[in-house]
Amino acid sequence: MAPALVTGAEDVDASWPRVRDDMTVEVALSVMAGARVEYLLLCDGDDQRTGSITRSELAVHRGSSTYTDRTRLRDVLAGPFSFSL
Repeated sequence: MAPALVTGAEDVDASWPRVRDDMTVEVALSVMAGARVEYLLLCDGDDQRTGSITRSELAVHRGSSTYTDRTRLRDVLAGPFSFSL
């Protein structure tokens, strides 16, 4: 079942999958597939939103020569990829 359509920013924050930057890229992609979403909200240790990352951003990084199955989201964010608030 696909996520319900949401209309406000607060609704997105409340219902969208939230992950921390210490999650691996592999697990993040699995979460996206399971939740049937194209991006994840990134949160800090206090569960405050710090940004988002898309499936396409992760796919590009996953295809790079530096990728390993231990690569964490924070490693992607430290590289040439951007994320938005």
